[in-house]
Amino acid sequence: MSREFLYRRLGSAVIVILGFLAGMAPPSAAQDKPELKRPQQTPQEKLPEEKKPKKNVKGPRAVGVLQLTNSGKATLIPIAILIDGKFYDASVYKADPVPMALESGTVYEAEQAGDSLGLFTINGALHSKTAGSPHPWVGAGSYLPRGTEAAKSTRKAEDVPVGLENSGSDAPPRLSRGAKSKPVATPSPTPASSSSTPSGSGSSEKPAPSGSPASSPPANGSSTGASSGQQQAPASTAGQQSPSGQTSQGQASQGQEAGNYYRPTLRRGKPTQSAPQEDEPALTDKTKTGKPESPAAAALSTEPMQLVAAISDAGGPDPRPYKFFWKTGEEEDRRNEIIALAASEVQAYANALAKNRIPARPPAAKPAATGHKSPAKPVQPVFENIQFRTFDVWVNNQPVMIWSAEAHFPPAPGATAAPEQYLITLVARTDIYGNLRKLYSGVTDKFHLDVTPRLELIDAVDADGDGRGELLFRETTEAGSGFVIYRPTGDKLWKMFDSLGQE
Repeated sequence: MSREFLYRRLGSAVIVILGFLAGMAPPSAAQDKPELKRPQQTPQEKLPEEKKPKKNVKGPRAVGVLQLTNSGKATLIPIAILIDGKFYDASVYKADPVPMALESGTVYEAEQAGDSLGLFTINGALHSKTAGSPHPWVGAGSYLPRGTEAAKSTRKAEDVPVGLENSGSDAPPRLSRGAKSKPVATPSPTPASSSSTPSGSGSSEKPAPSGSPASSPPANGSSTGASSGQQQAPASTAGQQSPSGQTSQGQASQGQEAGNYYRPTLRRGKPTQSAPQEDEPALTDKTKTGKPESPAAAALSTEPMQLVAAISDAGGPDPRPYKFFWKTGEEEDRRNEIIALAASEVQAYANALAKNRIPARPPAAKPAATGHKSPAKPVQPVFENIQFRTFDVWVNNQPVMIWSAEAHFPPAPGATAAPEQYLITLVARTDIYGNLRKLYSGVTDKFHLDVTPRLELIDAVDADGDGRGELLFRETTEAGSGFVIYRPTGDKLWKMFDSLGQE
């Protein structure tokens, strides 16, 4: 048999045997082969979530204006309250019935340019129902300047209430009536006892038996006889009959009440005595004394009320001063620069008003000038009631200057009408080159307060508690008077809050 014949006949048998042996292979060999399986959705363990850092929640932080008088009395006007980084009107925020900023016990810190002046504690809130009132809510309380201590109270609680007897022993107190005298034991009757009868009585009455109440007069000083024919003993004689140290309780209570008349006590009926007379202070009113008051008192009475910024924040930062200290001669140079800038701003505002004003009669045509004339020099305005203040609001030794004044132009020759009055407020700073940069310019008059309100600076105050200072102004518009808070930036003033809701 040839080799080719053997391989041809046994080739298929060899393949079958090899396939059978492969099926009998251990299962570990089959697991090594890759298989296509549908992925199973098995729940995976959730990883612990990372705790996100909490946001720096700002507030509550209240801003107000403290009104101080010459006599030391103070009232607070609520302005704004910061809750979660947003300002709200403090006069209406949570007013149920009293606004949150005026709750009793709230303490405000009065500040001037960031320095603390004192503490104001609210004791109550006053509400005005007058329509159109500029400040419907005002806080009343006590103001304590910095460096002074609160007055200590000298009132003490009474040891024994009126009407209770307490001899100082461990026995419990006993309630008694103050108008009734204490019974006093009299000695046994003796023949000499009749000699104790007051002279002039003409009575041979037997003495009272032992243990009976003594014939002492009532506490009001009046005496009543045992019979209608008996003569009444005078009060002074009856007081001498009682032993020393055993006066009636009614007289002792009257002595206590005379010294402490204003002590509150609970009793029935009308008061038994009138109020003690007090020494009245010297009157300075002309209508009461007939003499005119002194010039110093008149000056104090006409002096305006001082407005001071106040902050209330339990967990806020400590006050930081925003004062700026000028170098020698630098303040005068900056003042002159601002005055020149203010003059140009007022001149531009006056020119704009004259351009938009419709004249009553059209001006007559002037003949053409034959010669060339140089342009007239512009008339400079006159400034009055100038206020110039500087603050370091960014705490980087870069000043922010606030300048305000009243302006008018000199009257023309032969003019009879009074010159128009203008109100101007300028806010400027210095750049890195030392040049003056304008942040805000507001020029207005009494007829255009609806377009540009009048701004009067109160002070620089940290309204949001970030350490930088903001500018607090009192604004006057046609809608009324209110307060506005501005934040100085590099290019302009950014409005943070306006109590009048002006855009």
